[in-house]
Amino acid sequence: MSNPIVECIPNFSEARRPEVVDQIVAAVESVAEVSLLDRSSDNDHNRTVLTFAGPPKAVAEAAFRAIKTAGQLINMDEHSGEHPRIGATDVVPFVPISDMTMDECVVLAKELGQRVGDDLQIPVYFYEYAATRPDRVNLEKVRKGQYEGIKAEVGTNPNREPDTGPNKIPSAGATAIGARDPLVAFNVYLTTDDVSIATNIAKTIRHSSGGLRFVKGMGVLVDGRAQVSMNLTNFRKTTVARVVEMIRREAQRYGVAIHHSELVGLIPQEALVDAAVWYTQLDQFEKDQILETRLYASQKKADFLDDLADGNPTPGGGSAAAYSAAMGAGLVAMAARLSIGRKKYAKVEDAMKEILEKAESLREKLTRAVDEDAASFTAIMQAFKLPKESDEEKTARSQAIQDATLYATRVPLQTARDAVFVMELVLKVATKGNSNAITDGASGAAMARAALTSAGYNVRINITSLKDKAQANAILTELIALENIADEVEKALRQVLIERGGLNF
Repeated sequence: MSNPIVECIPNFSEARRPEVVDQIVAAVESVAEVSLLDRSSDNDHNRTVLTFAGPPKAVAEAAFRAIKTAGQLINMDEHSGEHPRIGATDVVPFVPISDMTMDECVVLAKELGQRVGDDLQIPVYFYEYAATRPDRVNLEKVRKGQYEGIKAEVGTNPNREPDTGPNKIPSAGATAIGARDPLVAFNVYLTTDDVSIATNIAKTIRHSSGGLRFVKGMGVLVDGRAQVSMNLTNFRKTTVARVVEMIRREAQRYGVAIHHSELVGLIPQEALVDAAVWYTQLDQFEKDQILETRLYASQKKADFLDDLADGNPTPGGGSAAAYSAAMGAGLVAMAARLSIGRKKYAKVEDAMKEILEKAESLREKLTRAVDEDAASFTAIMQAFKLPKESDEEKTARSQAIQDATLYATRVPLQTARDAVFVMELVLKVATKGNSNAITDGASGAAMARAALTSAGYNVRINITSLKDKAQANAILTELIALENIADEVEKALRQVLIERGGLNF
């Protein structure tokens, strides 16, 4: 079972009020399964950068809660700082770490953006890989004019219209949400105090001056030593080793050398491994030759069924629902594969390939939902543990419980949607695909229907705790509609089983 991990590095327009930053951090840490990896504040920039990681849905939920908290506590009309910014939460990038693709991060970014725009009424601009138009790929262009400029132009300049959310700027400002490659903040110190040498080298290596494609850099003086300060925006395409060697060569032109280098923040292990491989010239190297990599692969968590039976509250019924639906998707994929490459089914091969692609995507998504459902329940438990001494603490705790409960409702609701999608795919493959696999596909529909029923139980119990009854009723209405669709699919599938499979009922 895969365990996808995504990193999120939101930037907030606050550093001079630690109590505000503390509340934003608390919002992140209120979500189970999310690990806060780093917290960095700069008073001159009046800006805080948080780094956290975990399963995709949990990380997105943590980002939403942080954006919501920042929007309530930071008034951009009163903000000042050296760093460019457009809102209380200035930028929210998602970075794939393991078992995640960039496309999946784009989906995550757009789902979060839609929720921020709809629920918080904060305008959202998508950037980098999530950009919806070429002029918004570069974050610098999105930030043009900063908060004041965007506030003055939104509503009058069509080019500044947000991708989602209201076409007006509240006191929380706007937010840029996107997906990008891991960024490495990397500095190289020279054996000189002549900052002009560092400036010249930075000009040579940075992309904007004709240098390396994924390098941004400048020369500065730090602790009496010239430093080439850089951001490596894609370490896979412009490696750390290549950058260091180019700096070394350029430094020799000025009669100086590299004294030492440093990292700012975190670096992906892959970047260091690539540098080690380059310098040691391990041309035949495979990454699974790393001892720790082999150990990690051999120590994956115990079989899901053992976890289900061990007496802990998680994983529970919602996770079992996702697991069941994932099995259903697997059976759809099997039936589709048994129809591909066979002369008898050549006319439907393209349709089977399309079904196979969708089934595999669903299987992967539902497999992730197993852990996401467990995380959502843990988030509720953590919310109940929040302090409740003062009125302010009671209000914050109550809101956290409601947020966690809504999150714990949305996860099984999505499982229910995906389960119905699996059933619809079964009907297609059973109608057109290999008749010898028709009951395997039908078994997949049975797994998906069981998932829908189980997920429905979890949705129904959770909405009883939602204070927003209109929202609860809307969720229940959608669930009932899904169940009605499933009823119709089951009827149609049974008829196919009678006609193509000769089954008796």
